[in-house]
Amino acid sequence: MRYTYLLINILTVFFPVALSFDKKVAFYKSWKFIWPGMALTGLFFLFWDIIFTMKGVWSFNPKYIIGLTFFRLPVEEMLFFLTVPFACIFIYACLNYYIKWQFDNRLTRIISNLLILLSVLVLIFHYNRIYTAITFGLMLAVVALLQYGFNVRWLNRYYMAYIVALIPFYMVNGILTSVPVVLYNNYQNMGMRIGTIPVEDHFYLMVLLLMNIGFFEYFKARNKTQ
Repeated sequence: MRYTYLLINILTVFFPVALSFDKKVAFYKSWKFIWPGMALTGLFFLFWDIIFTMKGVWSFNPKYIIGLTFFRLPVEEMLFFLTVPFACIFIYACLNYYIKWQFDNRLTRIISNLLILLSVLVLIFHYNRIYTAITFGLMLAVVALLQYGFNVRWLNRYYMAYIVALIPFYMVNGILTSVPVVLYNNYQNMGMRIGTIPVEDHFYLMVLLLMNIGFFEYFKARNKTQ
């Protein structure tokens, strides 16, 4: 069905938008802090996506997209960088409100260090695979910068939210990769999958959310100081 990818985007964001008006979390009040970061991160990832599409790192099944493209990128893929971050920031906000327990700072540093170490090892052994190298290279830079450069205090909450966000991630990405809507060139990734989902996608999501939540927290904090 040509509307498959578009429908996935709509369903991804439908419940987070509807539940944004819940009186307890009142997520709609935070929308103004989301848009600037989503715009900045979205532009970065759109550029990345366009280059990867042109290089044949991945492609899109014409059977499941409406056919409207920009630099060979389907409009549905562009919407992906709005719907998925919005839904995941909503999860992050809900966890912050309802769950007061969080990883302690020591555990957070251990997780960050393991991610940094993993990135270095993957880059050593798979530096010649574009998707793998760019994804883990960026994760290495972003995690190190946030943990040790800016020493942000919200990483412990982020890691919890990421674990929860994997649930809808497996649902959405599972459909995209099993139908398949998105087709991957295994010569440009490690060729390892969890179900039908490339391993790199998990860390692609991690970087996408780190940047979006980072900007979200930045704009919230800046508003408080004004």
